[in-house]
Amino acid sequence: MNVPVLSRALLLETPARQPDGAGGYVAGWTALGTVWAALEPRTGRDAGGEGAALALMRYRIVLRAAPEGSSMRPRAGQRFRLGARVFRIQAVAEHDARARYLECFAQEEEAT
Repeated sequence: MNVPVLSRALLLETPARQPDGAGGYVAGWTALGTVWAALEPRTGRDAGGEGAALALMRYRIVLRAAPEGSSMRPRAGQRFRLGARVFRIQAVAEHDARARYLECFAQEEEAT
């Protein structure tokens, strides 16, 4: 196995309910911390609908493994942020037999 080059600092975020100031809640995101990762583009497609053009790009994101139960272990439903770019995590698997790295399969949406 080749050792991945973890050269991108990604912010791991998890969904969170935040007060809206009127007694209710709005959906938001809470930052959990920064991870270093390798970002590898996979496939992309045009998902434009009526009145809007949307490009969907899939990525494989490899990072050092965190122990089960750790808040820094990514899960499906969370996301990574790289500046203004957002990568929604769809699945997470072990990258190698010794479980030193994790592979996250993510999708980025971009309005075109």
